Amino acid sequence: MRYGVIGMGAIGGFYGAKLAHAGKEVHFLSHSDYQYVKERGLQVDSCDGSFHLPHVNAYGAASDMPKCDVVLIGLKTVNNRLLPELLPPLLKEDTLVVLIQNGIGVEEDVQKMFPEVQLAAGLAFICSAKTEPGKVNHQCYGYINIGNYSCKQQEKIDEVVNDFRQAGVDANEVEYLEARWKKAVWNMPFNGMTVALNTQTDILLQHPSTLQLIKDQMMEVIEAAQACGVKNIDETFAEKMIYNTVHMTPYSPSMKLDFEFKRPMEIDYLYTRPIEEARKAGYRMKKLEMLEAELRFLDLRQRTSE
Repeated sequence: MRYGVIGMGAIGGFYGAKLAHAGKEVHFLSHSDYQYVKERGLQVDSCDGSFHLPHVNAYGAASDMPKCDVVLIGLKTVNNRLLPELLPPLLKEDTLVVLIQNGIGVEEDVQKMFPEVQLAAGLAFICSAKTEPGKVNHQCYGYINIGNYSCKQQEKIDEVVNDFRQAGVDANEVEYLEARWKKAVWNMPFNGMTVALNTQTDILLQHPSTLQLIKDQMMEVIEAAQACGVKNIDETFAEKMIYNTVHMTPYSPSMKLDFEFKRPMEIDYLYTRPIEEARKAGYRMKKLEMLEAELRFLDLRQRTSE
């Protein structure tokens, strides 16, 4: 299959590079470091083994790209407004678009933009960053779950999962809504708290007060998910997320990096939308509502001070 990658950052750059390194045909839409990658290639420094792609199918414009069987969207959700321009040149009649993005409600809104396009969620569990041109720093984890949202071709989902596995990425198909909310159990506490308290994941878990607050926020997400009808999610999942985070490399999540580099934060899909969905189902995420308000304040203050 021919893959297209829109968003050659920490996520799209890593997964696209893994597929290309395994011999898959991958075409990347690059923005800020297009010229650098064309001239020098793409370097992946990885805990699972580093590698360099000397020749990368990189493009500065979506209109120059070929039509693809699968398109991986690695954009931040704050840039989804660009999809009506960026995505159509890559689409065939049966293209599968995998949104490797954070948050609740992403697929619903993209489906409204492209009613006929087949969509799946890509849930990436990875510590990865891209803070300089042409280099992805993969620190730990790296597996990806695929949740079918509107794909009518099960064999295409199966093939994507198999291609990732052949590329050395642990990949599995999962139930869509359950997977989205399970990802939120980690994302909602850690992304916002590292910004609000200007710290990293490990420090939050070393202090009893913030450890308890993280646990409380995780339970709000779990109870919200249950109110929304999600199965197979309870307190044991929060305990698993805490355990995994304690044993992973100290990490600044994507929202913390966005704030540090003065980029817009993904507040809408990471906080506002799940809070709204929970409220519709009769549940209030009170601690996370407060965190959302703090993030809105910090985001506005940063943008108005520039």
